[in-house]
Amino acid sequence: MPLPTFTLGIEEEFQTIDPDTRELRSHMSKIVDNGKITLHEQVKAEMHESVVEVGTNICQNIHEARTEVLHLRRQVIELAGNVGLRIGAAGTHPFSRWQDQPITPDARYDKIVEELQEAARSNLVFGMHVHVGIENRDIGVYMMNALRYFLPHLFALSTNSPFWEGRETGYKSFRTKVFERFPRTGIPSYFTSASDYDEFIQLLIKTGCIDNGKKIWWDLRLHPFFDTIEYRICDMMMRPDETIAVAAVMQALVAKIYKLKRQNLNFRLYRSALIKENKWRAARYGLDGTMIDFGKQEEVPTRALILELLDFVDDVLDELGSRHEVEYVLQMLEQGTGADRQLAVFRETGDLTKVVDYILAETSHGL
Repeated sequence: MPLPTFTLGIEEEFQTIDPDTRELRSHMSKIVDNGKITLHEQVKAEMHESVVEVGTNICQNIHEARTEVLHLRRQVIELAGNVGLRIGAAGTHPFSRWQDQPITPDARYDKIVEELQEAARSNLVFGMHVHVGIENRDIGVYMMNALRYFLPHLFALSTNSPFWEGRETGYKSFRTKVFERFPRTGIPSYFTSASDYDEFIQLLIKTGCIDNGKKIWWDLRLHPFFDTIEYRICDMMMRPDETIAVAAVMQALVAKIYKLKRQNLNFRLYRSALIKENKWRAARYGLDGTMIDFGKQEEVPTRALILELLDFVDDVLDELGSRHEVEYVLQMLEQGTGADRQLAVFRETGDLTKVVDYILAETSHGL
């Protein structure tokens, strides 16, 4: 029996950068307003005016997703150029201060800032989200429970935010430490069914914690309005090839877990507290550290665990048509993450503006 399609949607959050100072600079919605002429709802403003988000349409496979990601990057780079700005892809800006960046005028953002105060105003970070289509919400909750284990592996591949406000943080992803100030973030809990999940959401709405399910900002969530699993853990990655590779692995994991379920084979579930230990290691060390192999109950090099992950999904890649895209992960293991490469430029030059120049160049790599 063939696998379901497992459609894809990819959202990327970009930095708008002044080409002279290399600092973040507000685009005053010019990029978004101009972009809606050709891209319609595929381009959006975000809470800070120096962020622009683009999102693909629903893609039937990773090849369609690649075409859309490349097209959207070209378009947003051109739109920014038309108003004298550049586009950068990284989880944080190396030295711009959030205090200098205005909030986008919008009732939704006003409400978030009013509620979350400094946590919201300082949340000047950039991520990449991937939606994978599912058959129904019960399957979605089953997937969510199993996929939590792999979130630190995916996160380690994406780490791309070693600097914050002009300082080297010691983390490969400081973005996640900033975002953790928000409520309802991090590794989700285990849910027994879709009704269990929906009752939890409804309880939060009933008690005034949230007004809708989109204010659940977990690293992985069952989307409140669409039949998708949404991965939200990753830093914004520099190269489009990196985005496509990680999205392909995410899709392959969904397909693999589905295949195991169809064979009446369950993937072992682990406590959120244990998975959080691996997430912290990924944030701190990226690919260069170790994670806990819970089955063996021992530390294992992160790169070795990612190779095991590739072996785990290998038998679904040909049916998904994503083998070439997933195999790019091997190149990522060799060249290092965006964080590794940013740090290498800084070690060589001692100049954070050179790091920004590198980010700008890598953002258009392969276009």
